[in-house]
Amino acid sequence: MRVDVLTEIEIDRPRREVAAFAAHPDNAPEWYENISSVEWRTKKKRLAVGSEVAFVAALMGRRLSYTYRVIELIPDERLVMSTASGSFPMETTYTWEDTPDGSTRMTLRNRGFPSGFSKLATPFMARAMRRTNRNDLLRLKELLEAG
Repeated sequence: MRVDVLTEIEIDRPRREVAAFAAHPDNAPEWYENISSVEWRTKKKRLAVGSEVAFVAALMGRRLSYTYRVIELIPDERLVMSTASGSFPMETTYTWEDTPDGSTRMTLRNRGFPSGFSKLATPFMARAMRRTNRNDLLRLKELLEAG
């Protein structure tokens, strides 16, 4: 069974600012509730196609360690990262676009094909991801609009 969760939010900040903060992996623990650590696997701490970043997170009470590889990057518009390892291979996509009032519409999409324990929990996992993603985007909005 496939998981495909799409969440979006409007943030009252310029697109370039939202994209720069949200796309930088080192900022993830600030706005992702479940991400506890980030470690660059590539020598240069620069986001580019081919960059690899390892994350440690928790979902539904389970510790998850995974490494994302950047597979597409259009600065200030789109970032796609994927991981093929672990019990929940996943692709995460961020998009940013201008709104008519000068704010930014950001979307966060997670999709993948869970296996093992994760496969059994797929329906619950999708609901948990949807709720968590919504909360994470709200936290991002609060951080950026406060600064």
